[in-house]
Amino acid sequence: MAVHNRLRHQVDTEIRIRRIIFYTLMFLSFIYIITSLVFGDMGLIKYIDLHKKKSNLETGIKEIERENQLLKLQIKLLKEDPFFKEKYAREEFGLAKPDEYIFQYDR
Repeated sequence: MAVHNRLRHQVDTEIRIRRIIFYTLMFLSFIYIITSLVFGDMGLIKYIDLHKKKSNLETGIKEIERENQLLKLQIKLLKEDPFFKEKYAREEFGLAKPDEYIFQYDR
């Protein structure tokens, strides 16, 4: 009977050790997977960084498109509207007609 108890105790100990090893490996695997998902090349931090860059680029694209539309409108007006040409020449280049005086104020 003592041999049977000792054998049973040895089997229980081996089962306990195997369970500890199994749960330790599962825990370490879980930790590895989580760290890879958060800090890896395609992880959460990289995703957040790329998402911010994408948002900044989209904002820049919208701003450039808005500027492009304004420039197209300005080109169209410069080609077609003589009053706009005159206004543009006066404001941007400080040009004036003969016998006109230009007063410039520092702000």
